[in-house]
Amino acid sequence: MGSTSLFDRALAEHERVFDGIARLAPVLEAAAARAAECIERGGKILFCGNGGSAGDAQHLAAELVGRLVRDRRALPGLALSTDSSALTCIANDFGYDEVFARQVEGIGRPGDVLIAISTSGNSPNVVRAAQAARQLGIYVVGFLGRDGGTLGPLVDLAVTVASDETARIQEAHIFLGHVMCARIEQRLGVGGWDS
Repeated sequence: MGSTSLFDRALAEHERVFDGIARLAPVLEAAAARAAECIERGGKILFCGNGGSAGDAQHLAAELVGRLVRDRRALPGLALSTDSSALTCIANDFGYDEVFARQVEGIGRPGDVLIAISTSGNSPNVVRAAQAARQLGIYVVGFLGRDGGTLGPLVDLAVTVASDETARIQEAHIFLGHVMCARIEQRLGVGGWDS
């Protein structure tokens, strides 16, 4: 009985969140357009996040470099959470708050796009990455939750899921990320679900 009511509550909140994300379609379209333009100009898409959001960062970078639906050329996506030597070196020498910002400073270039993922919008290392990106002329898209947190006003474009439940925000983030990647493919003429 208890597990059924937990399931029912989780499903009801999932449905409520997904009913509300249709309003994000124009913002998501703008993010995909900016990312596609970046790639067309020879730039790259950087992703960062912690925990489940690090998993989402890796997942979405892989959708670009690998493929989403159809075989096509590789697109430049890089998750900043995957290099354990860089992460541990930076955390040890500069502190954990700098693990993404140092990588942005080292490999980011003006015209690149950073997808900063934080369900709270308050992850200090993701905030620092956004700040470093802005200083370098890197466009920042925030995949956020709740009220956008500290990151909200720091990003160029906020894709904010209106929920206070981390799991529901992450479910929406991966859906939105898949749609964004498909639209990037479509805009570049290299794939997408209906192309």
